Formats: sequence, C-alpha cells, structure tokens
Amino acid sequence: MKKWIKVATAAALGVAMSASAANAAWEKVVIATEGAYPPFNEIDANGKAIGFDVDIANALCESAGLTCEIVTQDWDGMIPGLLAKKYDAIIAQMSITEERKRSIDFTNYYSASPAVFVGKEGMEVNAYADGEVVEDALDGMVVGVQRSTTHSSFLEDNFPGVEIRLYDTQDNALLDLVAGRIDVTLADSGVLLKWVESDDAAGYAFVSDAFAPEEWFGAGEGIGIRKEDQDLKEIFNKALADILADGTYEEINKRYFTSVNLHSR
Repeated sequence: MKKWIKVATAAALGVAMSASAANAAWEKVVIATEGAYPPFNEIDANGKAIGFDVDIANALCESAGLTCEIVTQDWDGMIPGLLAKKYDAIIAQMSITEERKRSIDFTNYYSASPAVFVGKEGMEVNAYADGEVVEDALDGMVVGVQRSTTHSSFLEDNFPGVEIRLYDTQDNALLDLVAGRIDVTLADSGVLLKWVESDDAAGYAFVSDAFAPEEWFGAGEGIGIRKEDQDLKEIFNKALADILADGTYEEINKRYFTSVNLHSR
C-alpha cells in the first residue's frame, strides 16, 4: 500500500497570510466533530472528545489565541448544524467537495486520507484502477459504508446493481463486517488502518489499493465554515500554516500514524 494517507505541508498550502487576521471578532469558537471516527475523533471513557481532529482543533486555537469549545454532532446533521449556528466550524475529516461547497465553505485542506476496501484476508477488490471505475468489481458482494459520505457517493454513483448497506457510523459497518453481514467496507484508509492493526480485526485486511478520485473524494479534508465567516477562514488558514511550519502538526500526526510515510499532496 503506497501513499495511503497524504498530509498537508506548509509549502503545499501556498498561503501568504497577513498577521492582522480578525481574531478579535472571534474570541471564542465552537468546533464540531463527530466523535465516532477513530482515530480522527472519538469519545473516551469520560465522555470527552479525543483524537487527531480534536488535537488539531486545539492546536489551531492555541496558535490563533482563541478559546475553543469542542462539541460532538452526528455526521448526518453536521452541515445543517453549522448552518443553524449551533457551532462555528467543523473539524471532522470532512472532504472538500463541490457539492458541499454549494452550502458551506472550507479552509485549506489539513489532511488527505484516500479510500480503501477492507475484507477478509485473501480477498482482492479492484473497483478503481488506472483512473477508471471497474464496474463489475463488486458484483455479488454486499458492501457496507457510512451514509452521507464521499465513500457512499462513490458506491451509489458507480455500482447501482450492488447491494450497499448504509450505516450511521463506520464502527457499526465494521461490526457487521466481522459478523458476516457484509463482505467488505469502504472508508478512509486512516480509519481502517487502525482497525486492521487491532485485535478486533483478526483475519481481515486491506483488500484493495488506496484511491481518491477527486470527482468523488474532493481535494482533501478541510475545516468547514459558513460562507459569511471569511474572517474565521483566514484565522484558521493562518493558524494551520503556523502549526505546519513550527512542527506542531507533525508532532500531532505522529501520535496517531507512527507507521506510515506521510506525503504532501
């Protein structure tokens, strides 16, 4: 598996931000994450949100001199909650896609985790190869995927004759995989890597190469904001460039992905 996860670098951002971002207007920012997508975001035994996204959020706030509150939101309601002003930003591995940009805006991307299939060891799934969808690759399979994701869109757009089961969380899809109710699941490689390395995944493995055609998977994962909050977008972009430049981002990344070779886009 090569280049299964790509992470932003300061040079990739191409940002020359002014230090005069309007931080004063944003003394406190409420940030939503899902809390059900480990290791990016999850809830610990004390009911606290933890994970890569949470650490990135806290680092951004510290860099920008903001007080931040982290809240959790079910994935299906993530964008509606932002538009309803339940919170000010989304840091939850949300891919920057043209469809989502019709209703909200995004900062520069802060990570990029391509998709991969997981199934029983020895299986081989070749649903996307040489820049093309392989239409018969999933024939006869039952495929599990989290609903309202780029992964579900990819499956629904390209494999209409395949039985696709939709789940509220990726954890529930994995439970059904182990129970034998589905044959494979499709999700971010960063999420599935942690699972296949765990004791729960005995007998399961990556069964495809990683892939991320931009038509479905967008231009990496960014921080979702309301379109009218361009000052907040500027603050986050400046803070992101800063934590990439000073090594904070790399330190956070290594807490969760010590076994991978990271790349810029």
